[in-house]
Amino acid sequence: MFWKILGVVVLVWIAFMILGWLIKSLFPILMVSAVIFGLYLLYKAVSGSKDKSPLGKY
Repeated sequence: MFWKILGVVVLVWIAFMILGWLIKSLFPILMVSAVIFGLYLLYKAVSGSKDKSPLGKY
């Protein structure tokens, strides 16, 4: 019984380590893409183009 509990604790610990590593490594990519998307939306709002279609419509 002790080894089963220890095995579950170790597996949960490894899962949290992997999840933390993924979040830590993907967070900068998420921030850069959010800034680029914000700049794109700002450009679309400021530009005086005739196309006033909402986002998502082609």
